[in-house]
Amino acid sequence: MKNVDYKSLRLLDLIIKEQGFEKASAKLFITQSAVSQRVKQLENQVGSLLLTRTVPPKPTELGQKLLGLLYHVDLIEHDAFDNESGNHVVTIPISINADSLATWFLSAIKPILDDRAIRLDIKVDDESRTLDYLLKGEAVGAISMQPLPAVGGTCDYLGAMDYIFVSSPAFAEKYFSNGVSKETLLRAPVVSFNHSSDMHHIFLQEYFRLTPGSLNSHIVPSSEAYIQLVLQNSACCMIAEHQIKHELESGRMINLVPELVQQKQLYWHRYQPESGTLQRISEAIINNAKDYLTQSPVTA
Repeated sequence: MKNVDYKSLRLLDLIIKEQGFEKASAKLFITQSAVSQRVKQLENQVGSLLLTRTVPPKPTELGQKLLGLLYHVDLIEHDAFDNESGNHVVTIPISINADSLATWFLSAIKPILDDRAIRLDIKVDDESRTLDYLLKGEAVGAISMQPLPAVGGTCDYLGAMDYIFVSSPAFAEKYFSNGVSKETLLRAPVVSFNHSSDMHHIFLQEYFRLTPGSLNSHIVPSSEAYIQLVLQNSACCMIAEHQIKHELESGRMINLVPELVQQKQLYWHRYQPESGTLQRISEAIINNAKDYLTQSPVTA
């Protein structure tokens, strides 16, 4: 493939975002057959399938790589025209962990959102997997626990999020009146963000020798509902300390084991060279993270 057909790639991107050929064709005011034909022409041009014909359609590995290229080209074009007027809005796909999104990230990039014609496309996942989105071309930047940059990329240390084990006072009185131990934890319901919440698993295994399957664990993939479950005396949990600052200060939550703090060291990843817009986003993220995250020494 000598030349990339970016117009057809944008159509491919639209099909994925609209989750189907029919909605994409309606958006473009053309027939579904015409959309399908243009995708087929692009696939013939590259000599490979770019889109799975599933419901909803998904990009193949090559399709996602080409879409990643499209995102970078859009950023370069956006910067070339210095388009602050809003005439050309560029999409910025970023993969991030839920705790960063719920706490410091949005305020960090507020100046960029105020000054630049950009559209955020946030992809939330566990910080152990967010880098995969960058590697697969699904994001132009990622906040990850991985300390090593991708091939052709760069990363900066942001700091560490401090996690503590908490519950409501009433829950603590019911389950931990004799202290937090392996025996009392086996009786107490806990809440995890998802089935891959490594922080809970590591904490309980390291300090209490408990395996994940031995606990009565609720799975609640919502930051707001996660906190609500603790406040209504239904569970205890590991959570980012800054996320519940007001609840701790008011006494609605208590730190069950103040001497035990778990840390997640976070890094900002992106490929080089950076476009002007992505560079501004990087600067905002790095500078604001230093004000919010614990600047503990980097561990190997």
